[in-house]
Amino acid sequence: MRNLPALFLMVLALTSSGWAVSGKKVFETYCWGCHHQTAVAFGPPFEQIASKRDAATIRAMISDPQSVSKTLGYRRNAMPKFTLKEEELQAITEYILSYKPKTAESNTTKAAK
Repeated sequence: MRNLPALFLMVLALTSSGWAVSGKKVFETYCWGCHHQTAVAFGPPFEQIASKRDAATIRAMISDPQSVSKTLGYRRNAMPKFTLKEEELQAITEYILSYKPKTAESNTTKAAK
């Protein structure tokens, strides 16, 4: 009986991944109007973003696009600021990076060696 709370927590941890926010769902909720995964829309496609930016820059661009745009040297910025939960921000960042072209990954790996 004493192990019941531990058992409950273990079951909760194993099943909670089903409740986790998916990057695709965050994309459909916030990003789809301006971005597409591989085609140019109003904003650049995720494939292009993932090949040029790292996770920290992507997260910053979502949370504070005005400042990041200035840092990157853009004269203007059309992206609105989003206030996402940490779980949503992590999910969308990973989702965007999943579109990184395989050739870009292998070139990065070769350059690091």
